[in-house]
Amino acid sequence: MKKTWKWMLFALFLLTALSGCSNEEKAQERFNEYANLWNKQDFSAMYEYLSAQAKKDISKKEFTERYKKIYEGIEVKNLKVDVLKLKEDLKEKDGMLPLSFDLKMETMAGPVDFTQEVTWVKEKQQDKKNWFIEWNHGMVFPDLKEDDKVKVSILKGVRGEILDRRGNFLAQNGTAAQIGIVPGKLGEKAADTKQKLSKLLNISVQTIEKKLGASWVKEDLLVPVKTVSLRDETIIKSALQYPGVQVSDIPARVYPCQEACAHLVGYVAPITADLLDKHKDGGYTAQSVIGHIGLEGLYESDLRARDGAVIYISDSEGNTVKEIAKKEAVNGQDMQLTIDSLTQRILYEQLQNEVGTAAAIHPANGDVLGLVSSPSFNPNDFSFGIDTNTYQSLANNPNQPLLNRFTKTFSPGSTFKLITAGLILDNHVVTPETSIPISGKWQKDSSWGGFYVNRVGSLPTVNLHNALVTSDNIYFARTAVELGIDKFQKGVQTFGFGEGIPLDYPFAKSQISNSGQIESEILLANSAYGQGEIQMNPLHLALVYSSIVNEGDIVAPRLIKEENTEREIWKKQAMTPQTAQIVQNGLIGIIEDPNGTAHEAKITGMRLAGKTGTSELKQTQGEKGEEKGWFVAVDTNNPNLLIAMMIDHVENRGGSHYVVPKVRQVFEQHQNTP
Repeated sequence: MKKTWKWMLFALFLLTALSGCSNEEKAQERFNEYANLWNKQDFSAMYEYLSAQAKKDISKKEFTERYKKIYEGIEVKNLKVDVLKLKEDLKEKDGMLPLSFDLKMETMAGPVDFTQEVTWVKEKQQDKKNWFIEWNHGMVFPDLKEDDKVKVSILKGVRGEILDRRGNFLAQNGTAAQIGIVPGKLGEKAADTKQKLSKLLNISVQTIEKKLGASWVKEDLLVPVKTVSLRDETIIKSALQYPGVQVSDIPARVYPCQEACAHLVGYVAPITADLLDKHKDGGYTAQSVIGHIGLEGLYESDLRARDGAVIYISDSEGNTVKEIAKKEAVNGQDMQLTIDSLTQRILYEQLQNEVGTAAAIHPANGDVLGLVSSPSFNPNDFSFGIDTNTYQSLANNPNQPLLNRFTKTFSPGSTFKLITAGLILDNHVVTPETSIPISGKWQKDSSWGGFYVNRVGSLPTVNLHNALVTSDNIYFARTAVELGIDKFQKGVQTFGFGEGIPLDYPFAKSQISNSGQIESEILLANSAYGQGEIQMNPLHLALVYSSIVNEGDIVAPRLIKEENTEREIWKKQAMTPQTAQIVQNGLIGIIEDPNGTAHEAKITGMRLAGKTGTSELKQTQGEKGEEKGWFVAVDTNNPNLLIAMMIDHVENRGGSHYVVPKVRQVFEQHQNTP
């Protein structure tokens, strides 16, 4: 009984306390409830707090839809409505009480913040007396009236452009030709026009009919069918001959370097669902375009434009009543590369119709002049909107034109002998004069079982110079085994193996072996002449060869052009200056000596140093396998160009000798380029 009385007394006390709350305090409590619903954007529940007069002026559906449409249209985030503290001198008068609130929100045009006063009235609704808000349209935004609209004007930013070292555009905000059809003008030969246009534009008739069958299409409206480059004059001229076909210029991201620069520069295209999810807080929408691969993808955050917006109130006649918020557009940053588009095009011309890759650098300062992968694709196709047929032909091509080969690694073959030569000289395994008698095949001893090393050269005694000129595998295998696994492994690492190339671009790391270790003398012998499990990236190989014109230093690569032209060194003294000069002389002999493996690369007026390499991919020793041909060369008199080129499937085409004249032609054309 005592406990019961205590609870009854407590309830009585609570009821007395509540009944003691003033009308002003009860009104503010109601406003707090309303503000909490507002913060949740629960507009349907908010409507129940409106006064009887407000409900006569606007229906629940109109109220809910207006708030929802406006807030979604301006992309409201982080909405915060705070009821301001009731002033002590503020009292109810005739059942009405003015209260204030502060509203803050983030919108697509920036922050919005305003303070407003509204009136609460005490009235009876549904047989219950309470406080209700005298809502008006100005509570959405001050000065907004019933017939006014909240509008958004997008301020477009401009994407940054990509230029080469000479200022030529590699990615440009240009113009393309949009080929379209006006359905009502097709006439009686509509089927014939669709068929001819299908063949001309390399798209299916079904694709054309699907575009013409869209819900928005009308007889007198131009329906876009395909966008092409303004350079495709023949296609444009032919298309205009068909009835109902029109061509108009539209803004477009254009790639003047086309196939030659496709893998390097990349392209922009409509954002995918995966990328939209990945960049969900980046300000992208389903209608955005984004860089997909190459530099366009890698430097998307720098290149992309951030659109601005203006949110404003417009009256029924379209006049601007008030600007609510404004955010200026921010243009993307332009990017100038060290790439020389002329060199890039020349390299691609030599690799066209081949499966291969090439890297060109300025060996003295590290500027990357060219990075090419072949076969390639036209990035404009993706930028303009690639059709299914074109994409499938690329995706299903066995030569993989979408694969970026210059970022990958490959067996370097005998081009690796520069590294072995440096190691055996700097570790005093041999001197330049040391001659080694060689005949037939070689293996260290019977513990190697059936494995042996074959030679290419045929001199009875071989020194380092002869071994380089004739590319003698046995010489390098024997001296590497004498050097030993530990010193070979540590020495190769000083040339950058196992490390990332110091550029933002995602190049694969070169490797000594699959495990990262040389685990046997047989693998050591094979590795010494670039076989075994050695894998090198084409740009890394080019950088390694820069050591012979930089007194043993490997230059650091640069892809972005900078005002500071002083070179940086990636690997200091990968070999000593004396060794670098000796190796350089041997590589010059490869071209100058009539017996050299790259003698056909000799160019009057140049003193090229270079090395051929043929890597074989085969399951067992003695069989004929797939071959990759390499040639690396640099002009030692005027070291402003160094090229490393690889072509796949050179078996039955002369091996690495197939690559030599192609590199020679690049040097000759580069020599004549201003």
